[in-house]
Amino acid sequence: MTFAELSRQAENTVGATLRRLPPEIRPLAETVPVQFADVPADDVLDEGFEPDILGLFTGNPHGTELVHDNPAPPCILLYLENIWDFCEGDLPAFRAEVRLTYLHELGHYLGWDEDDLAARGLD
Repeated sequence: MTFAELSRQAENTVGATLRRLPPEIRPLAETVPVQFADVPADDVLDEGFEPDILGLFTGNPHGTELVHDNPAPPCILLYLENIWDFCEGDLPAFRAEVRLTYLHELGHYLGWDEDDLAARGLD
């Protein structure tokens, strides 16, 4: 599947997931842009992330002040080729993993740590 096709599938999945969020979370989620890339850029790998990472939240979590060493606005990155490979080319599994990865990264934006995410089934 091409990157354009994966992007279209991921955009539809993220949109559907966003529409199903609880009303108290949806407005916050709508403010966080979601970007799609095939694989992580070199600068992400240079920070110590594994090449097969599925997603990444960058920026500061909601409710925190911008810090000088991280002035970038919040953003969720989904690495579609990595997700596609992780799902072994299975489209329903790809959609499910895009949903899970999006929610996991959104949880980081909301300030949830790995234990909070695991408790919500988002690990």
